Amino acid sequence: MTLIPDPVRDLMAGTVGGWAQVVVGHPFDTVKVRLQTQSDPARFRNGIHCTQLTLKEEGARGLYKGVTSPLAGIGICNAVVFSANGYFRRLLQSSNPDRPLTLPQLSLAGSMAGGVMAFFNCPIELLKVKLQVQYGSGGTTGAERPYKGVFDCGVRTFRAQGISGLYRGIGITILRDIPSFAFYFGTYEGIKMFFLRFRSSDVATPLMPAEPSTISPVVPDPTELTNTGFELFLAGGLAGIAAWIPCFPQDVVKSRMQSSNKYRTTSECIKALVQEVRLGGLRTLFKGFGPTLARAFPANAATFVAYEWAMKALP
Repeated sequence: MTLIPDPVRDLMAGTVGGWAQVVVGHPFDTVKVRLQTQSDPARFRNGIHCTQLTLKEEGARGLYKGVTSPLAGIGICNAVVFSANGYFRRLLQSSNPDRPLTLPQLSLAGSMAGGVMAFFNCPIELLKVKLQVQYGSGGTTGAERPYKGVFDCGVRTFRAQGISGLYRGIGITILRDIPSFAFYFGTYEGIKMFFLRFRSSDVATPLMPAEPSTISPVVPDPTELTNTGFELFLAGGLAGIAAWIPCFPQDVVKSRMQSSNKYRTTSECIKALVQEVRLGGLRTLFKGFGPTLARAFPANAATFVAYEWAMKALP
């Protein structure tokens, strides 16, 4: 019996997982955002060139621009998404508590958690993006006064545009996060299940029995096994990659919406992006995809390992 209620455990462990994700993944995210939002002609040739130029002009701190917002916010966001995921799982299981959820049900719970997450994610990512596209010591355009930090960015955005300014891009964020988190949690749980079933069948079937036996091998119940640290690491990393497959074009639209006010509506931003696709091909929709995938594995492997570790450590 646990001393801490399940919703509180999800909240606390999700926060720890979020912090781990930011520390590992933020430099990759900065490169992704800069590639997604650069103007024409392009300043960066690719992710490696962007990283090299950032380090040369701004040092390692340049890769961690805007980190305060996600470090404070991703802890909250991860706490929210893991808590929401746990809540929706318990809701789906309430009619039959003794029966484990199926993989489609686990994915459904993840998608609903993603819908909740978007409302917390949007303002945090907006401040992060605004800070990430400040180059050198100048502002985003080189003429406007640069933000001194996440608090200054938030205050100035709110004063200029109100609460709607902080929630700029909320529609496309919802359309990004619902499928993304369905793939995220579905892939993670699916890989964990695969490892447990593989190990249970491997234990039940000896490769070279010493002598014939009339005793049937005892098949371990996969529900009684636990995943190893390596399995959690691999499942978390692959889940991070899978989460971007259904939503990267939406993320490009979101980044452009949040980095600049030149688009009045999301549809206007999408129309401009479609025009760029006609001229430059589908690769326009996947600017920054390389750094995103490079970030996805280690950042999300760290997230889930830290989450699972925290869940076990909590009384």
